[in-house]
Amino acid sequence: MRRPSRPNKRKSRAKSRGKKKDPLFIDGKRPRPMFVDYKDIDLLNKLTNRQGKLIGRRKSGCTAVSQSAVALAVKRARFMALMPYAGD
Repeated sequence: MRRPSRPNKRKSRAKSRGKKKDPLFIDGKRPRPMFVDYKDIDLLNKLTNRQGKLIGRRKSGCTAVSQSAVALAVKRARFMALMPYAGD
């Protein structure tokens, strides 16, 4: 015997996620060429977590191109001793 199906309450309360803004875009436009200054430690700290790891694209809202530019800038800042390799 089949049980009568019950309506799923979770589906009715599904949240719609808005698109996150890329933190590197200036006035809503992508800078050409894509470049992130490795000396801008405030911006790089926003895009890394407490352990010093890069925050993923889904969480930060970066595009693929800007995420790779951030990764390169963080690596340069670490090499120049402006950022630590490991977090606090």
